[in-house]
Amino acid sequence: MKILVTGGGGFLGTYIVRELLKQGHNVSSVSRNEYPHLSELGVKNLICDLTNKEDLDKLDLSSYEAVFHVAALAGVWGSYDKYYSINFEGTKNLIEKIKNQNTKYFIYTSSPSVVFGEDNIENGDESISYPTKFYTHYAKTKALAEKFVLESNEDFFKTTALRPHLIWGPGDPHLIPRIISKARENKLKQVGDGENLVDIIYVENAANAHVDAFNALVAEKSVSGKAYFIGQERPVKIWQFIDDIVALKNIKPIESMISFKKAFYIGWFLEIMFKVLGILKPEPPMTRFVALQLAKSHYFSHANAIRDFGFNPKITIEEGLKRTFSEVDISKEEWKP
Repeated sequence: MKILVTGGGGFLGTYIVRELLKQGHNVSSVSRNEYPHLSELGVKNLICDLTNKEDLDKLDLSSYEAVFHVAALAGVWGSYDKYYSINFEGTKNLIEKIKNQNTKYFIYTSSPSVVFGEDNIENGDESISYPTKFYTHYAKTKALAEKFVLESNEDFFKTTALRPHLIWGPGDPHLIPRIISKARENKLKQVGDGENLVDIIYVENAANAHVDAFNALVAEKSVSGKAYFIGQERPVKIWQFIDDIVALKNIKPIESMISFKKAFYIGWFLEIMFKVLGILKPEPPMTRFVALQLAKSHYFSHANAIRDFGFNPKITIEEGLKRTFSEVDISKEEWKP
């Protein structure tokens, strides 16, 4: 098929593009920037700002049979309008552009944060509803976009949404480099008792899950109109996982600790101060969302993904760490996927 991947030059997007190419598809990417590494793979780069309808209208997308919408604005701080524009309006504009053309399949990269509230989530499934209160603009706008995607599902336009959590692996520009940087600067403190379990996912497993869900849509399996949690073969104690990462870089384990309650209220205070002062960058060193993420359990059942599209994280956590730290020094900012 002829397939379009939004954000195809990013971390997850690149792995999805590579897997689609392996399966013989004709792949293009759309984003705001050129990505030379995609051109080297024979992938056409389309330059467009999806939040700009006039910009989007200039693109001829009528020949694409499937779209993977991976592009998004992630983070825990910033302007709500910017998050809303990129995460919701960009998604809405794209669907409105392609829905009545030749596109039959739409695979959306969502996030488990769309269901995060204040409580632990232990082996939760897709019946969990969106919370009444969101602690980040990212989570709220991703929830709005996911809801729109799933409600756009029709017999002639089949949609599904995947919720990968804490994606990592070779080329990771966010999670692992940030952990390593903070640990080297001695700026990491364990939040809570360290016993909380969280889902993580190796990037290649996440990419393969997206393509498997797409193949299930094409095969007309019962995937359309649904969201799915995906993760590794088991949840991890997040602070043990962090210690494992820093040990691979010969950095001493995290020894400082702060209670969840204290971290939460520090985050609340800093959020107020940053808002009053109008500071959008840098983000506060602690927020309520970050405190919840680092101290609470949030892991999920993957039974529905296993049943509906054969989800199987083939690369284990141990193998993923081995690949991540043997292929490239991802702590170097200049390295790109």
